[in-house]
Amino acid sequence: MELSEVILRLGLVFVLTFIYGLQRQRSHKPIGFGTFMLVALGACGLSIVAEEIGIPSSLPLLGAIITGIGFLGAGALIRTSDKIFGFTTAASIWFFAIFGVIIGIGSYLNGLIIYSLAWIIVIVDKYLEFKGIGSYRKKITIICNKKINKEELTKLLSKHCTRFNLLNLNLNKKEKRFLSAYLIEGPKRDIEFLIQDFYKKNWCFQISLE
Repeated sequence: MELSEVILRLGLVFVLTFIYGLQRQRSHKPIGFGTFMLVALGACGLSIVAEEIGIPSSLPLLGAIITGIGFLGAGALIRTSDKIFGFTTAASIWFFAIFGVIIGIGSYLNGLIIYSLAWIIVIVDKYLEFKGIGSYRKKITIICNKKINKEELTKLLSKHCTRFNLLNLNLNKKEKRFLSAYLIEGPKRDIEFLIQDFYKKNWCFQISLE
């Protein structure tokens, strides 16, 4: 393979992954710019070597790249008491390993098509995050005094959230505190207004969002 072709493939992967990795870095995701760059370029480099060896005899090498990246992606998963985060990041790492392999063997059109589809997914995912839909739900914990107005609490949640589910209740008689936790869905702006409205209530002692 000529040097110019090697530079073209590595350069294409570098530029396109650079754009995506920078977006992930700016979004404060668990795995950011550097990891995406190294994974994609490493996969591309090994694919170039595999093509020089001969694709039929190097298929196990290409398969090992994708399998190995799965372990790296698993490290991006973050588990809390209520849910697990990081699936999109883990899938992105796996995806860019495949992207690097596709460009590395010279299949430019296929590589550019899946890269374009990845950005469509990112745009839709951003919209879902903004709306607080599905896995982007938030957990809100409300600590109130014993004289909590349950109807008013439910009314506030209904006003600002598209959906909410009660997770747990806890009553502390000694401190006269009533704790309730909900899993809520709703646009970020509405959730901010929800917190502000809660703090205006004299029966609300403390509120946290995670």
